[in-house]
Amino acid sequence: MSQFLVSLATYNERENLPLIIKEIFEFASDVDILVIDDNSPDGTGDWVVEQMQVEPRLKLIRRAGKLGLGTATFAAMKYAIENQYDFLLNMDADLSHPPRYIPAIRSKAEEDGKGFDVVIGSRYVHGGGVEGWPLYRQLMSRCINLYAKIFLGLKTKDNSGAFRCYRVELLKKLDETKIVSKGYSFQEEILFRLKKVGATFAEVPIIFVDRRFGSSKINHKETLNALWILLRIGLWGR
Repeated sequence: MSQFLVSLATYNERENLPLIIKEIFEFASDVDILVIDDNSPDGTGDWVVEQMQVEPRLKLIRRAGKLGLGTATFAAMKYAIENQYDFLLNMDADLSHPPRYIPAIRSKAEEDGKGFDVVIGSRYVHGGGVEGWPLYRQLMSRCINLYAKIFLGLKTKDNSGAFRCYRVELLKKLDETKIVSKGYSFQEEILFRLKKVGATFAEVPIIFVDRRFGSSKINHKETLNALWILLRIGLWGR
């Protein structure tokens, strides 16, 4: 059986984290879970440290401060490589990515002889969707995905979502020095970088559900910065 690591980047997710970890183990009892916590003031990291005493499947990278979603995800990728996992499955920690979809995503990645290098939990393929978002957020997400397809040449439909499984062998081919995104544009950039090293892609429909507790970390400044970074990558990276 493949060695699977699930990664969860956290900043003030103390209310959500116990719930999502419990659900992940219900649908994938054989995985390890890595939490990358950016020194959350609400004690998220402290809770993980306590749970690690009784749960050997739980791991923690504790960082000095809020360093960005992209750098947190890349830290998980390096951890997966260094610890010889076969696959890295990344999820949001706020319960917007229901763990019930993990078996379908894994199946696409592990399929004998035909497994895909990147499997995306997709809101924008047939059977996927979004619950709990106002119209402006849905339009913004659609526009960002279209923007990424145009400027980065991506063929996949959901390029901004973080619910993804990566084959670790392909992650080894990435050149860290070329990755410029630290925040939310990382999701699109990493697909672009993986496409350039020959990765194969598949999408599995999911229903994205807006977070139960806490507030979203994305804002207009972050969105505009992401669009600028993607434009730069598209113009000069291709």
